[in-house]
Amino acid sequence: MTHDTPYTVADMVAEFLARVGVTTAFGIVSVHNIPMLDAIGRRNAIRYVMCRGEMGGAHMADAYARVTGHLGVLFTSTGPGMANSIGGLVEARFAGSPVLHITGQTLTKFLDRDTGSVHDVPGQTAILEAAGKAAYRVRHANQAFGTLWRAAMEAMTPPRGPVSVEIPIDIQRATIARPAALDTLELPVPPPLPPSEAALDELADRLASAKRPMIWLGNGAREAGAGAMALIELGFGCVNSWNGRGIVPEDHPMTLGAMHGNGSPRVQEFYGTVDAMLVLGSRLRGHETQDGTQKLPANLIHVDVDPAADGRTYPNTLFVQGDAELVAQGLARRLKGRLHTDPAFPADLAETRRRAVEEFLATLGPYHGFCDQLRAVMPRDALWVRDITMSNTTWGNRVFPIYGPRDAVHPVGAAIGPGLPLGIGAAMGAQGRKTVAMVGDGGFAMNMSELWTAVQERARLCTIVMNDRGYGVIRVIQDAVVEGRRFGDDLLGPDLAQLAAVAGLPHFKVSRAEAFGAVVAQALEVDGPTLVEVDMVAIGPFPPYAPYTTMGKHAERAQR
Repeated sequence: MTHDTPYTVADMVAEFLARVGVTTAFGIVSVHNIPMLDAIGRRNAIRYVMCRGEMGGAHMADAYARVTGHLGVLFTSTGPGMANSIGGLVEARFAGSPVLHITGQTLTKFLDRDTGSVHDVPGQTAILEAAGKAAYRVRHANQAFGTLWRAAMEAMTPPRGPVSVEIPIDIQRATIARPAALDTLELPVPPPLPPSEAALDELADRLASAKRPMIWLGNGAREAGAGAMALIELGFGCVNSWNGRGIVPEDHPMTLGAMHGNGSPRVQEFYGTVDAMLVLGSRLRGHETQDGTQKLPANLIHVDVDPAADGRTYPNTLFVQGDAELVAQGLARRLKGRLHTDPAFPADLAETRRRAVEEFLATLGPYHGFCDQLRAVMPRDALWVRDITMSNTTWGNRVFPIYGPRDAVHPVGAAIGPGLPLGIGAAMGAQGRKTVAMVGDGGFAMNMSELWTAVQERARLCTIVMNDRGYGVIRVIQDAVVEGRRFGDDLLGPDLAQLAAVAGLPHFKVSRAEAFGAVVAQALEVDGPTLVEVDMVAIGPFPPYAPYTTMGKHAERAQR
């Protein structure tokens, strides 16, 4: 910028993002965001990833935020462009991802008048409020800096989530005085919330007599690895939700990893011997607890920064409000020398996990060895991204080991289709690490245009497509709940080898189960995006999995 060049709201947006540490943003350029993206382009301080659809861009920003722990930034146009992003914003809200969504708006003189202005959607702010944590509209140029500051801070404040800001096109172009606060700008994110000393004392008193205590780690405990390890060293066992993976490395002998009981009778039986469970930052989601029917230890203590979590899913014997790491560390200090756990507990936990994993893999038919094959060829620090597909619903979510707290990304809202863009966003934030994304052919079809984004950005992403020529997850459910009547499940898709050739990336194919790991290893040697197709028709059908293995039997008994 020169002294003769006017400083606009759009310039402020570009400078604000760079000042708060944003180095990557995602989006699609359109009539109602050109000034902001032009300012980003002129300053050349932020990598702009040009996605093929706003939904894909929202998923990319979400995954980028998850693996970096910092703001994921998304730019969309107003109206239809904004609407296209909603699915990705909803997923970011499910996942608690700090996404800052900046969208345009029509001219201020047309706002909320329903005049038919280009891209004008009356009620856009309400749509965004419903989809995310919060939404704000800039109504005057002088409000733009403060509104953006507040939105970014709110996205980063636990419980985190996506926050949207609407900036009308005439306000983007408006000339303003450069905010002096930009020179020393820091996001005023509140420090971790300390629990009360009295609450920690009571918590320690409740747990001091426990003989077989467990920790359940969720997304809200992502920064609580040190505290969790301190408790494990005192004798606690550990288990984690699917959104809390790798907080304790899942090859640690005192963790069940993601085998938290749903679909594993042996783990549920083991919980009957646990005399206390400390839940750190987890909703105990229905997807992981069979909609709250899975039996957990009666002495269940819940810790969360959000007081609304108290009793939200499972009843508890004590609720403590506070940051998970501060609670865990404070509890560990108080229990040191007081906790005397059952000497047989570690061996029982390890044996439970070994046998539960063994039994679970044995139900997967020809796919039982895929987990071990893939883990053997993936770098330990590689990012593991999943879509909703049968392999991920089974071994991908539950038994594939994760070793770092930001190494795993999946659709927390259980949507089909986000896998490829989530993989791209993760790869953009991977800082040189490899990213592997496993998707089904049905989910892949929903966002396959983003393959060109991966190629254009030279993402170090290996995308594995489990190709069974249809919606395999839906087939399993239909077989269980509507007596096997399948409808809308057959899927005509492209020849993936030809698609990869058109997109300009290497294609690999797996036609034998025992070749899976070796083929993926070849793909991982490529320094750039690759596509691995697993021909499930050639390998064989994927067996039904819990709970759909038993629903038909339950329905039959109910009719008797």
